[in-house]
Amino acid sequence: MSLTDKAIEQIRELIRTGALPPGSKLPPEADLAAQLGLSRNLAREAVKALAVARVLEVRRGDGTYVTSLQPSLLLEGLGGAVELMQGDSAALLDLMETRRLLEPVATALAATRISDAQLAEVKRHLDAMREARDDVERLNAHDAAFHRAVISATGNETLLTLLEGISGRTLRARIWRGLVDDKAAGRTLAEHEAIFNALSTRDSALSQAAALLHVSNTEHWLREYLTSGEAPLFGTTARA
Repeated sequence: MSLTDKAIEQIRELIRTGALPPGSKLPPEADLAAQLGLSRNLAREAVKALAVARVLEVRRGDGTYVTSLQPSLLLEGLGGAVELMQGDSAALLDLMETRRLLEPVATALAATRISDAQLAEVKRHLDAMREARDDVERLNAHDAAFHRAVISATGNETLLTLLEGISGRTLRARIWRGLVDDKAAGRTLAEHEAIFNALSTRDSALSQAAALLHVSNTEHWLREYLTSGEAPLFGTTARA
């Protein structure tokens, strides 16, 4: 472990133990360095690294603060990391496998917690998907919003952030292009309708089964596509 990594860990320990709770202001750089037995340069580098990780926030002219440490903030970089993985077929399939493990269970949980207003939001995006079935960009936007609305109904911010990170709009857009080209939009729209209908009955087992069928079918299609020898889904020659 490098000296900078050790310095980062020391500051993290102060946060973990509650010595620096969310929203608190760090001591001035010289005081922080002395408190941790570090050089000012090491303290500065550790603060910079933790600011990039959204653990700390540097406010010009005011000082450095511990952020809210909310999952949506700390996991914000997950989506960017996933984007970098999408040129790798094996990594992409790993992402789909992870989605298959998480999203059906999350959908089952949503069925037990979803409010009438949240259900209406899911239906709004489903209706918009039907109307936009020949417009890939709009279809993708409402597909992503449909699933976000479902997972939001769980009330679990960590779960929502994780699932958004591994299956965000860019990934869905590229998959939708292939689905539309393969005349499969009707099938996948029907799968979204099944999820909505199951949620409408507040049946968690049925909701989980509907979501599992949808994600599994998408994963199966993707595996076939990636091994078909057709134009790559994630390159400049991807079908539009």
